[in-house]
Amino acid sequence: MAQQVADYVLRRLTEWGVKRVYGYPGDGINGLLGAFDRAEGEPEFVQTRHEEMAAFMACGHAKFTGEVGVCAATSGPGAIHLLNGLYDAKLDHQPVVAIVGQQKRLAQGTHYQQEVNLENLFSDVSEFCQIVMHPGQMRHVIDRAFKTALTTRGVSTIIIPEDVQEADAVPSPPKEHGSVYSSVGWSRPRVLPDPDELRKAADVLNEGTKVAMLIGQGAAAPRPR
Repeated sequence: MAQQVADYVLRRLTEWGVKRVYGYPGDGINGLLGAFDRAEGEPEFVQTRHEEMAAFMACGHAKFTGEVGVCAATSGPGAIHLLNGLYDAKLDHQPVVAIVGQQKRLAQGTHYQQEVNLENLFSDVSEFCQIVMHPGQMRHVIDRAFKTALTTRGVSTIIIPEDVQEADAVPSPPKEHGSVYSSVGWSRPRVLPDPDELRKAADVLNEGTKVAMLIGQGAAAPRPR
């Protein structure tokens, strides 16, 4: 049996260091659910009581581990339920990747049952939001989603139609015009302040007698993995 796109998705998540995905079942992600069963716990599918809880748990995972939190939900109503938890990640600057299903490509644009314009829905909460329309996209969409979530400390959303999930995987895009190649891996940038601005801040602090400092997310030390 040829490897499906859904199997490749889980393999790529594992290569990015993902050990568990928080989610709730639905027919819009049947392909992914089958892949989780075949993956035998690598990564583990942690079933929550509600899609909203899955997003909150992914955000909590990011907060307590320093890793990217990952959640999954079906299309339509299930995807909509993710929003509260994803806004928690957005506003608390936590790296989270959401993987959501969508109706088959054949039915899109027909007001089909539970068809929702997910790209518009997730556009505000996401730093990166992309629907996968060809199996060959899967590699660079996953890689870019993780790199964006880590770099911006925000939310990335990957939308995968049902039929794409169950299509034959294309682990490496074809060698032809229009193909995009990517790889796993991200290095934390070293961000340095402007020396003049740093001196101004130091002068303000040095002139004070009872100094109180409110430290924001940007001063958070890297957590050990």
